[in-house]
Amino acid sequence: MDKRDIHVLKYFSSFVSVSYGKVINITEPTLTFCPLAKHLYRDFSGISGNNKKALKNAIKKAIESKIRDYGFFTYKRKISSDGVAIPYGASEMISFALRKKAVDAAVVVCEGAGTVVTNKPEVVQGIGARMNSLLLTSPIKEIIHNLKNSGCRVVFENALINQVRGVEDAIKAGYKTIAVTVCGHSAEDLKVFRSLEKEDSVKIISLAVCTTGISKNKINMIRDYADLVWSCASFDIRRMIGHLAVLQLSRQIPVFVLTKKGIDFVSMYSREEEIIKNLDIHKQYLFSNELNGQCVHMGDSKVFINESKLPVSSRKEPVLENKSEYAAI
Repeated sequence: MDKRDIHVLKYFSSFVSVSYGKVINITEPTLTFCPLAKHLYRDFSGISGNNKKALKNAIKKAIESKIRDYGFFTYKRKISSDGVAIPYGASEMISFALRKKAVDAAVVVCEGAGTVVTNKPEVVQGIGARMNSLLLTSPIKEIIHNLKNSGCRVVFENALINQVRGVEDAIKAGYKTIAVTVCGHSAEDLKVFRSLEKEDSVKIISLAVCTTGISKNKINMIRDYADLVWSCASFDIRRMIGHLAVLQLSRQIPVFVLTKKGIDFVSMYSREEEIIKNLDIHKQYLFSNELNGQCVHMGDSKVFINESKLPVSSRKEPVLENKSEYAAI
C-alpha cells in the first residue's frame, strides 16, 4: 500500500503540494492580485503581478503559516475554533446555522481525513476557516482520531474526498437538514444532491466554493443546482451567475445567493434574521459596507443592504493575468 503523505490544494490559483508538513511544489499562479490574500498575509503586499517568483514565495509563506500556526497537514492540526476568520466564509456561515439549529449537520472536508460529517459548529470552523480548495489528501491518523473523538464521522479511513457519499452518510445517520460544501471542480455533485433531497425527503443546502479556474460547464451546473456560490477569482461566475442572484454578499469577492433556501441559510449568519428572511425573492440586493441602506449584522460585522441590480463590481476585485484564460482543474 502507498503510504506517502501528500496533500494538494489550490491557493492563489496555484496548485500547492504539501508532504510531511513541508511545501514541496507550487505551480505558476495565473492570479496576479487577490484582496483577501493581501488582507490576510502581508507577504502579498507590494508585489508586482508580473513577479511570479515573489508571488510563489508569498504563496509558500502563507501555506507555511497555516502549518506553523494551526498544524495544517500534520498531527498537530487544531480542529476546533470559534470566532469569525473570514467575513463571508462558508465555514463561518455553517457554524452559525448549526448553533441556531437551522441545519442538523454539515458535510465538509479536512486535510488528513477527507470528507467529514459533523454537527459541531466549532469543528466546522476549526477545520474549514483557513482551508483553501483541498483537492487531494492522505490519511493522518492523529487528525482522524481527534475528529472521531470530537463526535465527527470520518467517512473514509483512506481520507477520500467524496461529498456525495458524505451526504448519503449524513442522511443514513438521520439528519434531515444538511449543509454541504462542494469545490467548483466537483460541481456535478450538486445535481446529485437535488435528487437525494427528493428521494429521501431531506433538505440539502449546497455551497459551491473554490471556483477559480473552473470551466463554463461546471459554472452552468452551479447556476442550476447550488444555493450559494463563492465567486473567488472567476469572472465567469460573476458574468454567468451574478445577474441571476437574489443576494450579493460583498463587492470585492462576491458570494451569490441563488435560492430562497439560500436566503434562509444566510439569515442565520445575522442577528436580524427576519429582515433577511423577508427580503423579496423577486428583487436583488447588495450587502456591502457602504454607509447607506438597511443596517444588519453579519457574523461580527455591520453591513448595509441595498436593492441593486446584480452583479455589482469593485475596483479591488481579484486580477487574473488574462481574464479569458482559465486553467481548468
